[in-house]
Amino acid sequence: MSKKVEYLEQVTIRFAGDSGDGMQLSGTQFSNTSGIVGNSVNTFPDYPSEIRAPEGTLYGVSAYQIQFGSKKVNTIGDKLDVLVAMNASSLKVNLPNVREGGIIIANTAGFGDKNLKLAKYDANPLEDGSLDKYRLFKINISDIVKEELADLKLSLKYTERTKNIFALGLTYWLFNRPTEPTAKWLGEKFGKKPEILEANLRALKAGYNYGLNSEEMTTQYDIKSANLEKGYYRNITGNEACALGLVAAANKAKLPLFLGSYPITPATEILHFISGYKKFGVKVLQAEDEIAGICSAIGAAYGGYLSSTTTSGPGLSLKVEAMGLAVILELPLVIIDVQRAGPSTGMPTKPEQGDLFMALYGRHGEAPIPVIAASSAADCFAMTIEAARLATKYMTPVILLTDGYLAQGTEPWRIPPIEELPDIKVEFATVKEEFAPYKRDAETLARMWAVPGTIGLEHRIGGLEKEDYTGLVSQDPKNHQKMVEIRAQKVQNIANDIPDAELMGEESGDLLVIGWGSSYGAIKTAYEKLTAEGKKLSYVHLKYLNPLPKNLGDIMSRFERIFVPEINLGQLQTVLQSTFIRPVIGYHKVQGLPFKAFEIEDQLNELLANKGGK
Repeated sequence: MSKKVEYLEQVTIRFAGDSGDGMQLSGTQFSNTSGIVGNSVNTFPDYPSEIRAPEGTLYGVSAYQIQFGSKKVNTIGDKLDVLVAMNASSLKVNLPNVREGGIIIANTAGFGDKNLKLAKYDANPLEDGSLDKYRLFKINISDIVKEELADLKLSLKYTERTKNIFALGLTYWLFNRPTEPTAKWLGEKFGKKPEILEANLRALKAGYNYGLNSEEMTTQYDIKSANLEKGYYRNITGNEACALGLVAAANKAKLPLFLGSYPITPATEILHFISGYKKFGVKVLQAEDEIAGICSAIGAAYGGYLSSTTTSGPGLSLKVEAMGLAVILELPLVIIDVQRAGPSTGMPTKPEQGDLFMALYGRHGEAPIPVIAASSAADCFAMTIEAARLATKYMTPVILLTDGYLAQGTEPWRIPPIEELPDIKVEFATVKEEFAPYKRDAETLARMWAVPGTIGLEHRIGGLEKEDYTGLVSQDPKNHQKMVEIRAQKVQNIANDIPDAELMGEESGDLLVIGWGSSYGAIKTAYEKLTAEGKKLSYVHLKYLNPLPKNLGDIMSRFERIFVPEINLGQLQTVLQSTFIRPVIGYHKVQGLPFKAFEIEDQLNELLANKGGK
């Protein structure tokens, strides 16, 4: 059947259904395949906090959103071009985000009376004309897969499980994606279960062929490869990037790697990924609690390991006392905090930037810790290595902030040759005559690092205050002040060892946007659109939050107004106001969702239209 082919620059698609419908799997496969064909990709898994929310309910909807295109994609997209809705609730929840004229592929089997009632529909939206402004394709996916798999004599349960693969195959046809990568993946996953493998392969082919042969689907869409920097690429999540970053950093430092952690959403995957790298000498402890996780890591650092611990907001709270211990021991430790919506248990599967205050100030006593933040899933790799570099060079714990959006979303990552990575030089004390536990480097103020068991370098450290140089326990008031000031100065010295803040746009003027963490993609997209329209605007994105870049104050002084969007109630806004003693305009979103570019764009347009306003 002859089909029209239309070429697009970028598309946003969302797979949505019950938490047991396999939407995360379909989304991941679509994302990976789009990366294989050379598209730039950005994704967001959006699923309920419950392990298995009640079937058919509005709060039980699980979804996976992908924006893919022929140029660099920085966000998950604003409005949806395509929504795959497996039931009534998934349509109800996601319909407000579908653009007018967008495509809706609806599984009619999920729109029965019970489904409609759970979704709080008075009438079937597939039949009442309420979707007339969209291109609606009504397909009874459940019945089709039952017919396709009838001869396999699988249970209804297993047959129903293939409907997500049918939907995946259909979207592969719609956007001219190859099915072979998913077929290969299915073979690896179900190779020992031939009937299950056959069922999924048939469902994949049936979905593709439905689009190919459908009289309704008259148009196929093609998105050319993105013009990315030359190199070898793979799709990567932020969590996997952190895991690989730890392994690479240990390699560059020529140190064994230790990770001591307790499972917590959404950081748990780092623990899972690291456990797969044991051939590189990695040692992993899945501890009984958060405190044991960080204390084991501190012990490993004492023993000469590149040591790390991973967590999310509630776990960071539990690690606080041990973080103070790492500060006073002055041992290198990488602490990765994958932020999630709080407080308390909050919304464990949703992203937020709510831990900045905790990272900066959340310890008793004077216990400063360097804090850095990743700006994208791929950037998690580079910033993990940077955390390790700073920790070992300055003999201090370092906190790396990511969040649920970066951690579980994906994007193309250029695999760097190991020689491109920054050097991490570690020198252990070995000469008895030159050693003292708190003898310091003149430039960095880092103390000496001696591995226990080195002959002649026996020493003791602990949580009580140390005497300068000797490391002996000291209750002397003046010594305490001296040590507190040294530790604070050591952290501030890092400002001499990090890049200046990079200013994009006008060198001076009316409005400067400052962002941090995962807000990067949305702000950058909005900034690029507005400046392309000729609007005067500037942008700085911060990766270093303690200490701040040395030139940040100078940059800020050249602008009349400062605007800081955050997925919190204004934490960086408060830090900048108190540090530079000037007002800062905040824009706050606390919904368990990342920013959309149009939200930032709307705020900037309003500010630009009201020049001189606040």
